[in-house]
Amino acid sequence: MTKKNILIFLSIAVVFGIFIGTFLEGSTNPFVSFSKSAAQEQKIKKLINFIENDYVDKVSTERLLDVAITQMLGELDPHSVYIPKEKLQAVQENMQGNFVGIGVQFRMISDSITVIQPIKGGPSIRAGIKAGDRILMANKDTLFSKNLRTEAIPKYLKGRPNTEVKLQIYRKSTDSLFNVKIKRGKVNIKSVDLAYMLRDAIGYIKLDRFARNTYTEFKSSLQNLKEAGMTALVLDLRGNGGGFIDIANRIVDEFLEEDKLIVFTKNNKNEIYQSFATKKGDFEKGGLYVLIDENSASASEIVAGALQDNDKGTIIGRRSFGKGLVQIEMDLGDGSAVRLTTARYYTPTGRSIQKPYSGNGNESYYKEYEKRVASGELLSKDSIPVIDSLQYTTPKGKIVYGGGGIIPDIFVPINTTAYLSPFYFQSINDFAFDYVDANRKQLEKIDIDKFVENFDTDEKVFTQYLAAIKERIKPTYKDKVNLKRYLKASIASVLFGDIGFYKIIHKEDNMLLKVLELESMTE
Repeated sequence: MTKKNILIFLSIAVVFGIFIGTFLEGSTNPFVSFSKSAAQEQKIKKLINFIENDYVDKVSTERLLDVAITQMLGELDPHSVYIPKEKLQAVQENMQGNFVGIGVQFRMISDSITVIQPIKGGPSIRAGIKAGDRILMANKDTLFSKNLRTEAIPKYLKGRPNTEVKLQIYRKSTDSLFNVKIKRGKVNIKSVDLAYMLRDAIGYIKLDRFARNTYTEFKSSLQNLKEAGMTALVLDLRGNGGGFIDIANRIVDEFLEEDKLIVFTKNNKNEIYQSFATKKGDFEKGGLYVLIDENSASASEIVAGALQDNDKGTIIGRRSFGKGLVQIEMDLGDGSAVRLTTARYYTPTGRSIQKPYSGNGNESYYKEYEKRVASGELLSKDSIPVIDSLQYTTPKGKIVYGGGGIIPDIFVPINTTAYLSPFYFQSINDFAFDYVDANRKQLEKIDIDKFVENFDTDEKVFTQYLAAIKERIKPTYKDKVNLKRYLKASIASVLFGDIGFYKIIHKEDNMLLKVLELESMTE
């Protein structure tokens, strides 16, 4: 029996195995369903035993099953996927919005685990861990080693709730070595990257994803900005790959009046489930701008599509990714899981925004960005493909299109002048941390707003960076303009976190500049 045939047989067997539960729950003839299920289970067992006992070479049947399931799902759609058990925990932590550990952002610098920032509210802050600390040991495990890979580090710092880990810490600022005991606990993975006032009365919230904790974070940020005097909000969904639909619905509900349709889904039986806004919205009267780009997908598109179809706010940016499929996750019983597409979702006007795909078309599906670059649609709205038969009209008469992503109301092209070689990003990140690490006592006395306005106006730090890279690369004049801004933003990020970074980057952000231009026209 060839390897190809083995995979085919395994694929067939796994198909039936996955849907055994469905047959048992939904069939009107339990006896027939049970007979089929039992027969398929027996078939899988026979095949696995046959391979294990008689195949000419030693093989891992577990690995073959993984490959078979992956290949089988690849014949369906690009978003029906298999999650191996070694990856499932990380995936679920990201979607649930928390993990159990000590709570630090870290990088491997030279041979040491270096704390970039202790995570707000996490056990590390309560234990006194500071930015710049080096973690040398965890219990009896030595962690300073050039051979320690970054992906191996979490197993020493994460664990079960309330378990204790003894860390040996080196603190450079005081040249001290000490031990600290930390009790592991739940650590929040924030999904609201930042929220602050862009200008008087204009608030800004950036969402990273739609996880279980996203709505709570969003609601808190919205309330804080309202108390600060916000009358118009910029909701930044750029790069947001999606998440839970119900979380997206709750966020949309903050902006739409009661009984407005948010989204509806349709399954293979043509059963329709609709979601409507309630009377609980806290920002129904405020101004609203939603920023999207080619990496805004799924739940991000539900939000943008629901608002656009209800004539609420202004969508700004570039055409979104185009994912209109709904997945349900099923545990396979061995620590792995399958996410299977079970429905399509539609915006209130009835448009599907799922872009075309074909069976086993994952490669071309995820390379569509290259087509968008080649076609020029990232530079010109006129280059965005539209299909007349997929034209829809909003209640106020605005024309919108289905068939592949949300097309913004106002187009902002990609900034080609901001491109930098990957070398620069790595070298700047390293330089920024080293600079802060060497000058932490002085820099931590500077207020964030004063830093944004006054840091390195004489370009001494920027000159130091250029000197550090001069033997490896010679930046052009255009590169230097972008490098200066990114270096300052990266140093601010080490000092103040995301808000420091974005307060500097946002000064030259073309989409935000467009928002400010539109706001000035209404004043």
